[in-house]
Amino acid sequence: MTLEKMLELFKKYEDSEFLHFDQIAVKSTNRPDLHAFVLLDRLVPSETHRLGYGSDMVSGAEHDEIFLDTDMEKLAAVITEEQVVELSRCGVRIWEDESLTMYV
Repeated sequence: MTLEKMLELFKKYEDSEFLHFDQIAVKSTNRPDLHAFVLLDRLVPSETHRLGYGSDMVSGAEHDEIFLDTDMEKLAAVITEEQVVELSRCGVRIWEDESLTMYV
């Protein structure tokens, strides 16, 4: 899908699906934030650094939010609408059409 379509879907499900983690049938963990991190890493794996590991999922933080280190264009190219819903159910949302964020 396009980046614009992905942004539309996040906004579409922002009110109806946000933080409904209990509605995810198959969870990789019982923690919504970790489930979202695992899903995002599966969709857009972090590049391996010379030390043998990828970059951290959290790229920054402000007052009560964390920002997630995910290439939005690459994510849009592989994500499905169902996965957008799943991320929303974990508490992931769009910040100013530029990045993914979660409240802490």
